[in-house]
Amino acid sequence: MTDPPPPLVIALMGPTAGGKTALALELAEDLDLAVLCVDSRQLYRQMAIGTAQPTAAERARVRHELLDLRDPDQPINLQEFTVLAGEAIAAEHRRRGAALLVGGSGLYLQALLQGLSPPAVAPQPDLRAQFGALGQACCHALLASADPGSTDRIAAADAVRTQRALEVIYATGRPASLQRHRHPPNWRVLELGLDPPDLGERISRRTGQMFAAGLVAETETLLARYGADCPLLQTMGYAEASRLLAGEIDRQQAIALTVQRTRQLAKRQRTWFRRQHQPHWLQGADLAAQARQLAQQGLG
Repeated sequence: MTDPPPPLVIALMGPTAGGKTALALELAEDLDLAVLCVDSRQLYRQMAIGTAQPTAAERARVRHELLDLRDPDQPINLQEFTVLAGEAIAAEHRRRGAALLVGGSGLYLQALLQGLSPPAVAPQPDLRAQFGALGQACCHALLASADPGSTDRIAAADAVRTQRALEVIYATGRPASLQRHRHPPNWRVLELGLDPPDLGERISRRTGQMFAAGLVAETETLLARYGADCPLLQTMGYAEASRLLAGEIDRQQAIALTVQRTRQLAKRQRTWFRRQHQPHWLQGADLAAQARQLAQQGLG
């Protein structure tokens, strides 16, 4: 008797604002799958606008998982995320024999799809408090000196991942970049990529929509609850809204700076996905039909 094929994982990836959410909804409905979100900021509650989380209507249309897992002052590291995501994937495999991952966080996707095992180091609150007091510029410089391999993939403004990499060094005495091992899971993987030619315009449009939808008020609430030192409030959109609230810049400047940072992120994401993954890049008018055909072929 022939053994059944391994379960399928469909991964829809690409730079921010590239249209993944809309396509994921169509694909999930067609295949009766949940959307398993792989986004390093959408993991947190109370950050719906600034992280472009699926709306209430979109969540009502299709079940979404791996959103709103913790409050912003309770960071989730990569190892914790892979455990939670692995459980969600296993549940979908039991239900449908396939799972749909959707997101732009390249390292998180790589960890799941390629079996990247990060160091199992528990969060160190005291260390994180010290890193926060030092400031992100100093912390990133420390990381560059101690673990250049990590700074190659961690942006200078990414306080969350910078602190995590330093935390691993202090806890284990070894650079985090040297402690990653690969144990590929027994899945068939179909990678689908989105990278529209009008991405710059999409980023500008979505940023304007975020500010119109209440990003500044959302930031004000987060600042009141978690303080300006919360690393997630230094990420794009929130940092600029914080500066607007402080009177350092006006609204148009905040929008322009957020657009600039988002475009820089999209450039890094494009590079990552083209170097670290081999997706079928979807192009043309009917992206949903292309994705559906490839998925159906994968499902057999």
